[in-house]
Amino acid sequence: MTTTASPATPSPPPGLRDFYENPAVPVASGPSRSLRQARMLARALGPAGASGPRTVLDIGCGDGTAAATAAPLLRGHRLIGVDWSQDALTRARTRLPYAVRGELGAGGLPFASGSADAVLFSEVLEHLVDPDAALEEIRRVLRPGGHLMLSTPNLAAWYNRALLLAGVQPVFSEVSLRSVHGRPGAEVVGHLRLYTARALREFVAASGFTVVTLEGAPFHGVPRVLRPLDRLACGAPSLASILLLHARRA
Repeated sequence: MTTTASPATPSPPPGLRDFYENPAVPVASGPSRSLRQARMLARALGPAGASGPRTVLDIGCGDGTAAATAAPLLRGHRLIGVDWSQDALTRARTRLPYAVRGELGAGGLPFASGSADAVLFSEVLEHLVDPDAALEEIRRVLRPGGHLMLSTPNLAAWYNRALLLAGVQPVFSEVSLRSVHGRPGAEVVGHLRLYTARALREFVAASGFTVVTLEGAPFHGVPRVLRPLDRLACGAPSLASILLLHARRA
C-alpha cells in the first residue's frame, strides 16, 4: 500500500476530533442496515473465483461491526478497515484481520490510485465537513468501474416529515455537540449534513459516479411499536429511515 497525493479534505476541527475520539460516542449503527448493505455488496462483487480476491475498503470502519457483518458474505475477498480514530481502530482490530489508520483529509488515504475494487462508506457522509473532497478521494482509490456502497440517514424519513409539520427538529439532525435540543432522542452523534434520496443521488452522480440502485433500511432507534411501519417504509427508499446507495466509479 502506498500513499498518493489527492485533493485535501480539511481535517476535522479540534473540537470535532476530540468528539469522535471520545469512547462514549457511538461508532456503530444498527445490524439491519449493515446486513442489507453487505448483501448489496456481495451481489455486486460475486464470489471470489477465477478473478481472485477483490479488495474492499471499509472507510470510516468505526469499531469494525459493519465489516465484520459483511465478512461472512465476502469470503475469499480482502476486507480492510480504515479509520482515523485510534480508539475506533483499537476496537476494530478485535473484529478484523486488517485495520489501518487513514484520513479522507490531509494527505489522503494510504492506498494507491485504482487499488480498491469496492468501498464501504457506512454512516460517514453525514459527519463530514467537506463531503465533496471525500468522494473525490474515494473515487481516486477505486478502480474504474469499482463499487461504492454508501449509507446515510434520510432527512425525509417518514417520521421526519411529520415532525417538521409539527415544528419539531428532525431525527438525525444536530444543533449541538454537547446535548440534544428540539428533537426526539437523547444521544448526540455529531451529524453535520443530512440528505434526501434525491439529493444523495444527485450529489454522488456529480462526484463522478454512476448510481446503480438506491434502497432503504430501517433505523434501530425507532420505538419498538413503530418498527413494523419503519420496515414497511423501506419499500419506498425516499421514505425509509436509512438510504443505501450502490454506485460505480464512472
